[in-house]
Amino acid sequence: MATSCSWKARLYDSYVSSAHTGQERESINAESLFRPRQAYLNHLINRHLPQNRDSRIIDLGCGHGAFLYFLARAGYTRISGVDTSLEQIELARRIGIPDAELGEVTEFLARRRSSSCDAVILMDVVEHFAPDELLELLDSVYRVLARGGTCLIHMPNAEGLYGMRVRYGDFTHETAFTPRSASQILHTIGFDRVAAYEDKPVIHGAISLARRILWDCLTIYPRLLLLAETGSRGAILSQNFVVRATK
Repeated sequence: MATSCSWKARLYDSYVSSAHTGQERESINAESLFRPRQAYLNHLINRHLPQNRDSRIIDLGCGHGAFLYFLARAGYTRISGVDTSLEQIELARRIGIPDAELGEVTEFLARRRSSSCDAVILMDVVEHFAPDELLELLDSVYRVLARGGTCLIHMPNAEGLYGMRVRYGDFTHETAFTPRSASQILHTIGFDRVAAYEDKPVIHGAISLARRILWDCLTIYPRLLLLAETGSRGAILSQNFVVRATK
């Protein structure tokens, strides 16, 4: 997760036992624990991360290791992750995720050489930082990325239909973002290309297909309202969204 100020540290230390992660302390194995996220995380890997399986990838705020698990299953071998929540890391170790370590993300990055990584993942992490802390973090991410490297960020969407559900769904969250504010921040850091993507249901079976059809149909009306008010197309309405930034 993010910073270690005392009140946040208290909450992070209970991230599993407080049931905030949606998982029980005694989860049995990685396969059953991560199965609900399999289609979505594989979608992110296939769409946004380097295809070279020898790419150097780090997962900041890796939690109990879901992304690391599916990266390893996809054949990536040079992967590592860090999280400040002891309970999350203990769960990762219990279910056999060897690449997750306990620590602060800023200290983890400080130990890395400049231009030493091909991709950095920030999955539900940036919302935990105050503005000055976030800029410092992203400066460090930019420093460790090689030229052409990818920064993949998943974050709460302040202009989403239910974005505030995520923004206030965790007491440690500091803020939410819009595609425009995310682009502003990342271009200020120095990233060359920044693209935002709606977090639509990923189709991987009959139920997810039905969810996707409902999403595409039922979001037509709010998209038309925004078009009528602003003339703007391409609204991102999901409660979270994904940003891919390239150095």
